[in-house]
Amino acid sequence: MDKRIGAQLFTVRKYMKTIEDFDASCEKVKNMGYKIVQVSGTPLPAKEMREVLDKYGLEVVCSHRKFPEFMENLDEIIDYNKTLGAELCGIGSMPPEALEDSASLSRFIADATRVGEELRKEGLYFGYHNHAKEYGKIDGKLIMDRLIEETNPETFYFIFDTYWAQVGGKSPVDEIERLGNRLMLVHFKDYMVERHDSKTALMTEIGNGNLNWDKIIPACEAAGVRWAVVEHDKHHLDDDPFKSLKVSYDYLVTKGFC
Repeated sequence: MDKRIGAQLFTVRKYMKTIEDFDASCEKVKNMGYKIVQVSGTPLPAKEMREVLDKYGLEVVCSHRKFPEFMENLDEIIDYNKTLGAELCGIGSMPPEALEDSASLSRFIADATRVGEELRKEGLYFGYHNHAKEYGKIDGKLIMDRLIEETNPETFYFIFDTYWAQVGGKSPVDEIERLGNRLMLVHFKDYMVERHDSKTALMTEIGNGNLNWDKIIPACEAAGVRWAVVEHDKHHLDDDPFKSLKVSYDYLVTKGFC
């Protein structure tokens, strides 16, 4: 596994609406020590972002776009990712209807399979990012199980989120081991319980929560995970997403990342 821990720029999406803000954000991320990033949550053109990313020596390994964009304009998606230099073309979730009934889920699996095949022809990979809902059941079967069993392991890969697996009632370590070499990238995100409301789960900085990173990291290495990136959607430390990224980076350096 690449030990250059990455930053999921979705974490700082509020500061990436203009190219000037994107530049300032990339400078901060680089100065923290990050060397690789995932591009998500920004409407900016790939060419403009690539110029900024190159300026700060930040390598893009993955992007996230909405699945309908893959279906409606795959050529643009391919060009977008090649311009950024992102080998892994991810989606943040499946269409809502696919989470509701079996027929819609089957259509999504078929469509995603075709997309993945076309991306492989271009030297790119299709990646699916889980939330907790994939650990719900349709007709008695876990959605995640169907994604694993009914997709082509050569064209359908996973972007695994440690926090959402835990929220979904699954052990992140067990899921990493189960996904194995279909798992290209992991979103490192910690999980904590609100002290005053034990029913409430919150995202937190890596090392500040309850997930066992001394088991998660070796599991990633054994599975052949290529990259790990820090992601933190909300509840940032002192309401500062940059501070959150820095705290997580500093903790992961103590675990062998750089």
